[in-house]
Amino acid sequence: MSSRSGKPVSSGERLAIDDRDFLRREEMRSHRIALEFERAELGLQDRAIESTIVVFGSARAVAGRAGGDAEPRTEQPPNGIGALLAQSYEVAREFGRIASERGGAFASDSGMHQNVVTTGAGPGIMEAANRGAYEAGAPTIGLNIEIPSEQTPNEYITPGLCFSFHYFAIRKMHFAMRANALVAFPGGFGTLDELFEILTLKQTRKTDGLPVILFCRDYWKRIVDFDALVQFGMIGKEDVELFQFVDSAEEAWQVMLDRGLTIPTPLKEE
Repeated sequence: MSSRSGKPVSSGERLAIDDRDFLRREEMRSHRIALEFERAELGLQDRAIESTIVVFGSARAVAGRAGGDAEPRTEQPPNGIGALLAQSYEVAREFGRIASERGGAFASDSGMHQNVVTTGAGPGIMEAANRGAYEAGAPTIGLNIEIPSEQTPNEYITPGLCFSFHYFAIRKMHFAMRANALVAFPGGFGTLDELFEILTLKQTRKTDGLPVILFCRDYWKRIVDFDALVQFGMIGKEDVELFQFVDSAEEAWQVMLDRGLTIPTPLKEE
């Protein structure tokens, strides 16, 4: 940076907000965390987002072809997995549309948007859920994260409602703070991490309500042996009631309603 005279401006002469080297100092970490939190918080407030439905799932799922097979990949998944991922993509897309059309993503009498579909902003299941909401004409949110394999936000997120994070912890807070429900599709470490974060909040009664839906019971029963956790005494029998398996978008929506998902009053037509 240079002054009006053309001479370089020293670090001490800049305003603090203009001094990137200063802001990136180790001692400024707590301030960066606060800024990252507030940036998304104020952005959501400005767009009148009161509550969300969070969708997690694999970034490796791709849209299916007309015949139902997944599009070609550089690395083909094992037999049967490609079809599962393609099916998951289409169900997530359908769910994004259903939740947006029926859940209050369009402004209610209060002027607030409720149950807005929110994802991790990336490809795969995240793209599918955002896409379904986009196709319904509703607002939809993406909470992106900086990772080594540079995740690019998908094209279906509403402009102004994509927020990028450096800190996983702050991103997690924004997933949880407004969530009225969670749907977890087949996924890997990231999906498991976010799922168990929410289940822990429910188990410890840090949050009320918040239906948790696991799409594709065959997948989840093979990946996580919840019955074994009960048998070993690591969780209580009542803890397996914190979530429910489903196999379709319609079933997921009905389970959410049965488990207390609140639907706001729509705006009255003039």
